[in-house]
Amino acid sequence: MNSIDDVDIEGELTSQVISVAATGGEIEIIGGGSKRFYGESLEALPVDVSGHSGVIDYDPAELVITLRAGCKLSEIEALLAEQRQMFGFEPPCYGRDATIGGMVASGLAGPRRAFAGGIRDFVLGVKILDGHGEINQFGGRVIKNVAGFDVSRLMVGSLGTLGVILEVSIRVIPSYETELTLAFEHDSADKHVRWINELGSEPWPISASSWVAGRSLLRLSGSAQGVQYAADQLGGETAESCWDELKEQALDFFDDAQPLTRISLPPATTDQLGDIPQLIEWGGAQRWLCGEVDIPALRSMTEGIGGSVCAFRRHAADVAVFHPLQPAMLKLQRSIKSSFDPAGIFNPGRIYPGL
Repeated sequence: MNSIDDVDIEGELTSQVISVAATGGEIEIIGGGSKRFYGESLEALPVDVSGHSGVIDYDPAELVITLRAGCKLSEIEALLAEQRQMFGFEPPCYGRDATIGGMVASGLAGPRRAFAGGIRDFVLGVKILDGHGEINQFGGRVIKNVAGFDVSRLMVGSLGTLGVILEVSIRVIPSYETELTLAFEHDSADKHVRWINELGSEPWPISASSWVAGRSLLRLSGSAQGVQYAADQLGGETAESCWDELKEQALDFFDDAQPLTRISLPPATTDQLGDIPQLIEWGGAQRWLCGEVDIPALRSMTEGIGGSVCAFRRHAADVAVFHPLQPAMLKLQRSIKSSFDPAGIFNPGRIYPGL
């Protein structure tokens, strides 16, 4: 069915974990390395899982694919495209060596996430190697099997702190018949946010939105007839698709030499960032700032309205990457960590101290 390498190194990875646990060492789990920048830096023994590759099961009629974690994301997306299917959450690669394990562990999703759901909404089951050197399987390979479903979801966004992801079963969706991008002019971020949230109350086939420098973009996805009808009703100008570039942070807005900040806010939030240049997506729920910003001040501002701030890339070493947790939530996170990784050997401190 495919040309993806089928290599099972589960036994080798288990031996490595048992050996490190016995000596009191620590492990940094590495796949393709494309998202290694994400989170706090650490010094630990690198364990490469990129060689653990292969499609375990894929029946396009079932809309579920089960993969080893070392599979390259680009190769799996090409395989799905052959069957006119795709990942509904539109995951970013950030590099040609991005793996399925890194996709799940990072929890990052692209422009479609606000309209189709995030990775947690699509993960059906996982197989992991825990801190005891034991292999655990949660969930299943079919949509109707929901046993252990919540445990599987814990692995999404865990950044490797709970164990080595060995396999994952993911629900996929059919590709859309057609897509169209429309452009509109809104001279302020607030006008865009109000507009996109008003559109959200109607059944338009919207699959992505963005705003930067006074220009709003809207992507419509669906049947040719439905997309054309929506475009006729909404107006705007037909624009070139830029959603892959947005997903991969390849637009001019994203300057690799500058710090990048991600702000999460309730979608309809307005009048918070003032004149700070920003790129808005997810209907206002996700906002990017490129350049030097006052992270503590932003965090203080967003906490009161249910938001959070991530020092996503290239900030000063003394700036915490992730928004601080409330004590009760941090206690819960540490309890979960101790259940899967009692000795704290996996990616220690990658998210928060003690996690």
